[in-house]
Amino acid sequence: MTMKDQLQWWLIILLFFSSTIAVFPQNMAPGTPVLEEYGRREQLLSNSLDSLKPQGFRPDLSIKALFAKPEENTQKVYGFSVLPVQSKIQYNSKRPYGYGGYGMHNGRGYEQYLSAGLYGYLGFLHLQLQPEFVYSQNKSYQGFSSDFPIEVLVDRFHFWNRNDRPELLAKGNSNSLWWGQSSLTAKFGGFETGISTRSIWWGPGQWNSLTFSGNAESFPHLTLNSHRPLKTFLGHFEGQLIVGRLESSGMAASQNDGLNERFFLPLDEDWRYLNAIMINYQPKWVPGLFLGFSRTFQQYNDKRGTQFRDYMPIFDAFQKEKFFDDGNSVAFDSEARDQQATLFMRFVNKKAKIEIYGEYGRRDHALNWRDAILNPEHSRAYLMGFQKLVTLAKQNTYLQIRSEILHQQESVNRYIRYLGLGGRTSWATHYQVRGFTNRGKALGSGIGTGSNSQTFEVSVVEGFNKLGIMVERIANHQDFYYRAFGQDEKTLPWVDFTLGVLADRQWNNFLVGSQFQLVNGKNYQWQSDPLSTSAFPKNKSMLSFHGRIHLVYLWGGIK
Repeated sequence: MTMKDQLQWWLIILLFFSSTIAVFPQNMAPGTPVLEEYGRREQLLSNSLDSLKPQGFRPDLSIKALFAKPEENTQKVYGFSVLPVQSKIQYNSKRPYGYGGYGMHNGRGYEQYLSAGLYGYLGFLHLQLQPEFVYSQNKSYQGFSSDFPIEVLVDRFHFWNRNDRPELLAKGNSNSLWWGQSSLTAKFGGFETGISTRSIWWGPGQWNSLTFSGNAESFPHLTLNSHRPLKTFLGHFEGQLIVGRLESSGMAASQNDGLNERFFLPLDEDWRYLNAIMINYQPKWVPGLFLGFSRTFQQYNDKRGTQFRDYMPIFDAFQKEKFFDDGNSVAFDSEARDQQATLFMRFVNKKAKIEIYGEYGRRDHALNWRDAILNPEHSRAYLMGFQKLVTLAKQNTYLQIRSEILHQQESVNRYIRYLGLGGRTSWATHYQVRGFTNRGKALGSGIGTGSNSQTFEVSVVEGFNKLGIMVERIANHQDFYYRAFGQDEKTLPWVDFTLGVLADRQWNNFLVGSQFQLVNGKNYQWQSDPLSTSAFPKNKSMLSFHGRIHLVYLWGGIK
């Protein structure tokens, strides 16, 4: 029996025994639909600042903590519980759309996600077994055209060869079973350490993150982290240090084999070594303010050395000149390392029931501190957003208004810095390591390489129940567009405009979250005069449907 077959049987066994076992604390992955949003609202409504989670570091969501149940009996040296069952169904009619989903392909067609598990502890040892199963149709669709001039084709593969983000993550129907949100850790005081495949979310974003989010499939890693805020005379600190393993998709970039044969550089078969750190600080003197920092390094494992800095490059200096050999970067580049760093903040005002946040990230070492200060827009990305609750006449009912802006497109200084080439690489891409991804999906934002988005939602909420609308605009692959077509008035940007209905509902132990969107793809795939067809006419829209239903069953119910 193969490993995959064994995992499938384990999942069936877990689902069977889930109906017969008593309930203890229940955990869910950060970014979980319905619950994550509910918990974030509760932070604005709670009277206690202790209930605030910094959101720079999101460990598994504690169902017990969300519902203000009593703390665990610390006298008890063991415990056992059933984790919530999750089922997620998604459908895209004409083309891929969507992000998030913990490794769901978000491709064209039908997709199913399923997760369940068990949790137990014995003294300081904690075991969580929560595998994930994903089925995807992966239907082919109208992708990037092979009829463009060769200069445009070269520009498109310029980015594909620097980022492992293929048009299809599998050819046809695919099944995958993965350890998912599983871990074996030891807890000492406020610290936790061990081995894990649980998802990680760093940063304050509601829909996106510049570093880690719930977009890609989780990856195996060793972790040393806080599992509760650490109190000091300066305020509260949280943090995480990880060493992980990232894999490539194993897929060529385009659906067109002819294009791949001409322009695609085959992916390295080696896995990538990841080292990352995040620190989050809540100042004692400014209630509701959270400040954070993160830094990540990755490189192919066969290029990694054996010294301490090869295992922990996060402690290297930030100035690139520190690693030059005889005044040039040859020695530095030979290590083929890819690094990025972010700064983020979040401020919560409970009296006004509002939160605001922002995150700024930079890739590519600055030459020195002078370069970093004078040229902060180089190789950067940023996001910002807010959430506001307005009390309505009905008790415990609120109008929820929230929004987020994400900008990954290169700044205009690319024209000077790269001598008129129109840009080199986008956020989360790298010419040697092929992008900040795992199995073909971005570890941070999932909207697309060099893309920008604006998201706005208005809803009426009461507890878990929600009914609202969401509008979103995504300007796709802007770095490629300006590199290939920036001076061509005949070709307009490919921009998606979406209008969606959101409906969440609680029925006893069940939580249901749903999202149904119409996606209007303006100038889809940059169709221009010579490429205009009846199916995809010049500067016209391609209308498609994106739908997602997320079901959570909480053992023991909600009190």
